[in-house]
Amino acid sequence: MEVSVDNGNGHGEETRKLQYTGGSSYIVSLPKKWIQDLGLKQGDHVTILRQGDSTLQIAPASKRTTKEQREATIEVTKDNNPYFIARKLIALYFLGYNVITIIPKDGRLSVEQREVIKDIVRRILMGTEIIADSASGITLQVLINLLDLSVDAAFKRMLLIAKSMYRDVLIALRENNAELAGEVIKADDEVDRFSFYIVRQLKIAIKNEHLLKEIGLEEPRICLGYRLVTKFIERVADHSTLIAKDVVEMHEQPINKEIGEKIENMCDFALEVLDDACLSMFKRDYEAADRAIEKSRKIDEMEKDILMSIVKPRDINEIYRIKMITENIRRAAEYASDIAEIVLNMTVQQTLRKG
Repeated sequence: MEVSVDNGNGHGEETRKLQYTGGSSYIVSLPKKWIQDLGLKQGDHVTILRQGDSTLQIAPASKRTTKEQREATIEVTKDNNPYFIARKLIALYFLGYNVITIIPKDGRLSVEQREVIKDIVRRILMGTEIIADSASGITLQVLINLLDLSVDAAFKRMLLIAKSMYRDVLIALRENNAELAGEVIKADDEVDRFSFYIVRQLKIAIKNEHLLKEIGLEEPRICLGYRLVTKFIERVADHSTLIAKDVVEMHEQPINKEIGEKIENMCDFALEVLDDACLSMFKRDYEAADRAIEKSRKIDEMEKDILMSIVKPRDINEIYRIKMITENIRRAAEYASDIAEIVLNMTVQQTLRKG
């Protein structure tokens, strides 16, 4: 079967005429907009898969354009705030640019501008390397490919780091270990790196339905769910960082041992709910997500029990500190519930079909 290209718009339902070429071949034209959106050209191959008795699925063959180079240049002046440059750089990374060059409009990049750019690349932009560096400009290249690290795999690693941060900060709290708490604060950068990477991959994939399926997402609306869930995990990590900062500042004032044990139990429960919610997302399991939401409600009782167990009179600063720690743990369970809510929205249609 051969294909030709016409000027169709590539959207909505279209009717096209079959043409007989003799022998056993028929020709049907494909929408031009569809061809252009996928970056295909004359001579490229497509795969044709029969689905059921009357449907054919046409998709680009394995040779795809996922390694297409998209280049951008940022012109800066010596008066530009370095963080203005950083925000623009991050935005271009999100949009899927592979090569980004930062050049001075006049003169040269300041030392501060160069240091901030390098810091952003090292701490936040996963898969990005500096391939040229001088006072006359810096060139970055994103080396990681869309299919090298799937969204699910990146999300699982991000989740693992966020959970480890909570476990480590509880050890730091128990041992008054400011050094370990400092490591938790540093780990927050790693969570942000995965978050930025996932957002970039989602933005690239949502423009191309075939790539969307390649990375394991069924339809574009799922991307919104993943974007929100990624933000929730980022927030979970932020709350463990707040506890870690408290440990660094207050490590000479240990928490009461009995209350500390209750805080650890509360944290274990919050992480358990987080696991349940994320597992329901990976499995696209509506019922499991619903159970996770119900389970998360128990966190309020655990927090109240801790606050009620504070023996008075007690230093007001210590009371405030305990409330701050329990609140940051409770927020992790609340974000888990929010994740489960997203899963309900993602999977509710399949429950209706079953019905």
